[in-house]
Amino acid sequence: MNYKRVLSIAGSDPSGGAGIQADLKTISACCCFAATAITAIVDENTVGVFGVHPVPINFVKGQIKSVLDDIGADAVKIGMLHSSELIRAVKDTLQPYNIRNIVLDPVMVATSGDKLLQDEAIETLKNELIPMVSVITPNVPEAEILSGRKISKQADLPLVVKDLSCNGTVSVLLKAGHLTEDELVDVFYNAETDEIIELRSQRVSTKNTHGTGCTFSSAVASFLAQQLPLNDAIRSAKDYINRAIVAGADYEIGKGHGPVHHFHQFWK
Repeated sequence: MNYKRVLSIAGSDPSGGAGIQADLKTISACCCFAATAITAIVDENTVGVFGVHPVPINFVKGQIKSVLDDIGADAVKIGMLHSSELIRAVKDTLQPYNIRNIVLDPVMVATSGDKLLQDEAIETLKNELIPMVSVITPNVPEAEILSGRKISKQADLPLVVKDLSCNGTVSVLLKAGHLTEDELVDVFYNAETDEIIELRSQRVSTKNTHGTGCTFSSAVASFLAQQLPLNDAIRSAKDYINRAIVAGADYEIGKGHGPVHHFHQFWK
């Protein structure tokens, strides 16, 4: 018997709603074995980010190699990479393993509005890491930064996903949560089939949105690890995050943006 294995490379959130902690919960809830490589210790909670302590780059590389040399991975999820040097190190460390399913959540700004990526690292992310991954999962502000285009309405999303696809070689899931419509329509460009699909859900009235991007991308990686076709993996992840938001909407935890309910199908 073998587990389906997902490695998360991301920062640590002590409040448990985002980052590595959210990834561990999501991957486990989606029936996979979760391993981690921590890129930074982040001092944060539901209110904001108060400090970032980078893990030494050689130590990040060592964590990745230790996991992949021993356990291996059916998919990799990449989250917070705060510097150009770290982005290059993660890219160079992963390349020899030829992992087919790599999901990149281009984390730039926390839910609280605090910056998590250095400005000079944006070009490195665009030019060096994104072209080697399978799927990227930007939200609207992240897509605006990566594409250089203003996104003000739903009709803009299909145009931007093609711009971000590295000439049709990288699949792009553009999340619509930052727009204002009552119906959320995430847009997915499948680079394998050159098609665009819409993922619809009703907006949930809640402040508990801390870690939604981490959770969504980890769910995508988990379903890809289970060998679901790409469109099915994206739809399954969308269903998981939507149910997690709905189930966690009425909980009170923390003084700011609380987490989603990662284990909604197991306990209330």
